[in-house]
Amino acid sequence: MANEKSASPTWIDVKAALQTFDRAGLLGLLQDLYAGSKDNRAFLHARLSLGHDQLEPYKAMISSWICPNLIRNQPISVSKAKKAIAAYKKAIGHSEGLAELSIFYCEEAFTFLESYGVEDEGYFLALIRMYNQALKYVWNLPVGSRTGYIDRLDKLRSRSRYVGWGVEDELNSLWYAAELDECQSE
Repeated sequence: MANEKSASPTWIDVKAALQTFDRAGLLGLLQDLYAGSKDNRAFLHARLSLGHDQLEPYKAMISSWICPNLIRNQPISVSKAKKAIAAYKKAIGHSEGLAELSIFYCEEAFTFLESYGVEDEGYFLALIRMYNQALKYVWNLPVGSRTGYIDRLDKLRSRSRYVGWGVEDELNSLWYAAELDECQSE
């Protein structure tokens, strides 16, 4: 029964309703949620560590929104691409997975820019912010886990020289600031 003080149900109301379910009822509810959407399936696979690559569905979402095929009239959506990373973070949020997804986002954005030559300031700003986030995720990893990610981030800086709009300068500035922060923390 929904909380009478609130117009819409809250987690407290859902939790109370779930307590009335038996094991079979809860499994049935989870099965319905699983069948209800690919986002729910990706969430459950990631949370339960199922499958060989829990990142694959999130990468597919990022790619479809940040690097669409414009010839097929597929839309661009920076916010939906970022939501894929947020969804992974809610599902499991492993640091290496977040580093991988944020770098993948940047790689896909550069692939898109190199393929279509888009001139969209919002797209560029989102790319710069994601690169900064990727740097933070990578520098928070254990030192032995960083190497491959650092190499990929460095290659992204090289790819930025062909973009324009000050993207190269911004990525270089973020890169050197992150290196300086790392040196000062040692």
